[in-house]
Amino acid sequence: MTENVPTATAAREIFTLCVFCGASQGVSSKYAEATEALAGAMHSRSWSLIYGGGGLGLMGNLAKNLVGLSGPKAVHGVIPEALIRTERGVVKPEVVEYGKTTVVHSMHERKAFMASEADAFVALPGGYGTVEELFEVVTWNQLGIHDRPIVLFNINGFFDHMLAWIENSVEEGFISRGTANIISVANTAEEVLDKILEYKLAAGRHLLDWRLKDVETLAI
Repeated sequence: MTENVPTATAAREIFTLCVFCGASQGVSSKYAEATEALAGAMHSRSWSLIYGGGGLGLMGNLAKNLVGLSGPKAVHGVIPEALIRTERGVVKPEVVEYGKTTVVHSMHERKAFMASEADAFVALPGGYGTVEELFEVVTWNQLGIHDRPIVLFNINGFFDHMLAWIENSVEEGFISRGTANIISVANTAEEVLDKILEYKLAAGRHLLDWRLKDVETLAI
């Protein structure tokens, strides 16, 4: 569902970073430490966060640290009702601890909402949901639905196998060499922000026209 996603980065007073990451901490303390460093780097540049709204794992760690540094106005969580029931046992926006929270009905609505508010996207280590969110915004970039930076924060080499898969997909003819560069890779928190500011659009993107138009029904 992409109808609420703008096709270009809107000028905003405050730069907003959309972060995808796990609801678990992972087995290594390096993940939490790097997430805390990212909060510090964002605070140093007065960047705000929009994220999946959870209070657990790396998601909660990032939000908690940024609120501690920049205050609650710097964090906006977007979470479906079903996930609040899972995490908290009740459906009340105020029970989510960190910053502002918007409760939505579905995962699709959540992703579209976050994308509509974001100036750039960053993926940290996580599981199925993190990877699904990442590749959806990558595909949207490839299709010309948005033109915003996408960065992998490759903490402790977590995404090395994924990057190898992308390279193999290029070699096997499933991803073009140009669009492989839609994803930029950073190894430190400061490098994440630098990669966003230095981001260049990849060659070979499909600049399709996604504006709503009258569509005729085709008889087959």
